[in-house]
Amino acid sequence: MKPTTRGTLAAVVTGAAAAALAATPAAAAGSVPVPVPLGGVSQSLGTPVPEASLDVPLLTPGTPDGPRYTTGRLLPEGILPQVPISGSLPGADLHAPLPRLLGEGFDHLDVDAPASGLHTLGPGLDLDAPLTQPDPHNFGLPGLKAPEAGLLAPVVRTVAGAGLGTDSGR
Repeated sequence: MKPTTRGTLAAVVTGAAAAALAATPAAAAGSVPVPVPLGGVSQSLGTPVPEASLDVPLLTPGTPDGPRYTTGRLLPEGILPQVPISGSLPGADLHAPLPRLLGEGFDHLDVDAPASGLHTLGPGLDLDAPLTQPDPHNFGLPGLKAPEAGLLAPVVRTVAGAGLGTDSGR
């Protein structure tokens, strides 16, 4: 391999690695912080207003499990599979002034509700035909049975938390 080809290949690999590392924190974060601009309201009213920041979740769909074929059924199990979705619950950070409502030393109210992980499975459907498999004792014809239909319930897993406190200001 020529030195120019080797140098070009090294530059391409380095650039690709840098792009992958730069994109990783945004993709790994489950939410994007968005500040709420209330500074203009504070200046126009001449009074302090709350400071707020919200976390907007980024939802990423996963790969559903495919249908599973089992013996004794004409249709596969999970004919409409459940789709997994990962992301986070929206978070919020609020710092509001209190004009000495609670007494001396309690001038601000702080609410902190961080974004927390969220894992879900969408609803699915499970069906089976009203026929059995071909029966060799019945000249290869299938027998009749009761049709089966089932709805797979959606699943939500998360652990949410929040904090509330007062302090003497920022």
